[in-house]
Amino acid sequence: MIVAAEHKDDFKPLRTWSHLAKNKRRPTEYEIVSTNLLWSTDDDAPWAMGPAVPLSQWYIKYRNNSPLRHEDWDGFRDPDQLVYRTYNMIQDGQESHVDALLEDHSGNEHDEGLTQEWVGKLATFYTPGKYLLHTVQMAAAYLAALSPSSTIENCFIFESGDQLRWVSRVAYRTAELRTTHPDFDFGKQERAGWEEHPAWQEFRELMERTLVTWDWAEQFVALNLVAKPAIDAALLRFLSTAAQENGDTLLALLCRAQLIDSERTARWSEALLSYALGSAEHGEANRDLVQSWFNKWSPLADAAVTSYCGSLAPGLDSAQVVRELTSHREALLSPAAVAG
Repeated sequence: MIVAAEHKDDFKPLRTWSHLAKNKRRPTEYEIVSTNLLWSTDDDAPWAMGPAVPLSQWYIKYRNNSPLRHEDWDGFRDPDQLVYRTYNMIQDGQESHVDALLEDHSGNEHDEGLTQEWVGKLATFYTPGKYLLHTVQMAAAYLAALSPSSTIENCFIFESGDQLRWVSRVAYRTAELRTTHPDFDFGKQERAGWEEHPAWQEFRELMERTLVTWDWAEQFVALNLVAKPAIDAALLRFLSTAAQENGDTLLALLCRAQLIDSERTARWSEALLSYALGSAEHGEANRDLVQSWFNKWSPLADAAVTSYCGSLAPGLDSAQVVRELTSHREALLSPAAVAG
């Protein structure tokens, strides 16, 4: 009885999840529903399957044995600390905003006031873009499945949802433009434009190569640190500027609304890179590895931006867009970018 009394505190139940007890405080909603949720990260037999099972071999090769290493991937935190509940609250407001934009401009007969020249450019440079956005959505979905921790997985899930949302919006605008301008074959010519028009071919090559890069870390770098910033620079910022100059206020405002999603993706992507570079055991090797991936993927992205922007608006400075992307990538690997 004396022994039991002396050790009674050893058997006191925890008031919180064991992996959060070290924080010495009440866990946040984000910590409760986002951290340490993956049970499929076993080194030898992911998903509780034998090591000879093809699915296990895939995860071992392309996730567990990825050359980008960290001693604790579960320690990563989304800087926005989004959870499913808050993501839906935010996006509900964003969807209401976009709905209001579409309703207002439709009521003002916005599309009827566009010039024929600009409508032709929309058929070439805007509506086929749904295919490009869909490639980003597919890549993000793959990375959600291959992520080494649940906090990283959740970020990719939300990114995938963002992209599907904008694929739908481009499709909606395609239908509106088809109604107002039936002579331009909106809704019929987009696939051919994506597959054949010179302005899209470098983007198509970039994303097709990204989609078949199976290692989770290299695809993350190729997608979120190289390709997606290039896509945002060309299809959102550059296209928005061209739209504004051609009286297409609606498209300019839609691009700005889409950038809100893109900027959130950039925040957590850069935070994840910083986390990897800050690894006590692997930081320097990770920096060299990411630099090699930048060297591999950046020429494809820069060529895509040059081709698209140069074809869309030859009078605007597309070279400046490439210079800004290059400068940004260099900043990502600077000592100041490393998480403390």
